[in-house]
Amino acid sequence: MAINKAVLAALKAISYARIDVKKTYKLERTIVNAAHFPLLKPFYKTWDHKVSCGDHEVPVRLFSPPEGQTPASILLFFHGGGWVTGNIDSYNKVCMAMARLTGCLVISVDYRLAPEYRFPCALDDCYQVAEQVFMHTDKLFHLPPERVTLIGDSAGGNLAAAVSLLARDRGDFIPSSQILLYPCTHSDHSESSPFPSVHENGTDYLLTSERVNAFLELYQSCPADQINPYFAPLMSTDFSRQPRTLIMTAEYDPLRDEGEAYGEKLKEAGNMVEVVRMKDALHGFISLPSGFSQVQQAYAIINRFLGEVPNCECKECQEEHPVEPSGQCGQDLSSHQQ
Repeated sequence: MAINKAVLAALKAISYARIDVKKTYKLERTIVNAAHFPLLKPFYKTWDHKVSCGDHEVPVRLFSPPEGQTPASILLFFHGGGWVTGNIDSYNKVCMAMARLTGCLVISVDYRLAPEYRFPCALDDCYQVAEQVFMHTDKLFHLPPERVTLIGDSAGGNLAAAVSLLARDRGDFIPSSQILLYPCTHSDHSESSPFPSVHENGTDYLLTSERVNAFLELYQSCPADQINPYFAPLMSTDFSRQPRTLIMTAEYDPLRDEGEAYGEKLKEAGNMVEVVRMKDALHGFISLPSGFSQVQQAYAIINRFLGEVPNCECKECQEEHPVEPSGQCGQDLSSHQQ
């Protein structure tokens, strides 16, 4: 459904309400938490757990697919909210819909929030949970680690991309796939931004560029973070050996172009990447009720992506077997010539 004039006027009116998130983030958290009061929790089939991460524990919540379905995959989900708001309660409905519409087991991570816990605290929490899931998924869930997909929306998409980069650099585990929903990948959303979507969509569509910059300021520990690839993945100088990736952006989103640019960088580095721009969509569309056309389209694309198992296409091999996360053949070349 296209955005008509009346809806556009309403969006502009709401967007022009200049609220300084750096002063109001605690109030915003209270409002978000009140709107998703956990009394609804008994209506969901969930399990709460805590993952030990050094001197603290990170809460996680598991969402099962509909009764009678055995999950074939795991979606490790990092929620949005600008690294400042949001939690596993506020994303209950999103994760339950995700489990229901994909048939996957969804694990939602309640990472620490800024500004009380600045970069890299959220990333550390997400990475530690991911490491535990990848190391123990066969014992805990009877699934191979190849069936675990990292997924996140907005700030959560940023965290999923950063976890993938960090996993490659540390070598602790290897994600085979990731889904980045309208991710924040760059650190500059000012007038000097190189991306047209920041200028075209940065004032009239709920999420403003000013608000994104405020979130980033609350998240960063120091100005040097802005060029850190784990803070802003598009600042990386090495995009190689990354998971098979699905990136979904929204047409009327200031983050649209930087998400698509990240996909192009991954492609140029030889990774398997699909980038989809959701027509007529706003930032955050995955949180809409499942009856909305953008949500239905999104899950159709996600399910196709999850169902695809890429096979080797190299001429030397001419066999069908899974490829490496980068899309390159994982077989020993000596076996090709035998």
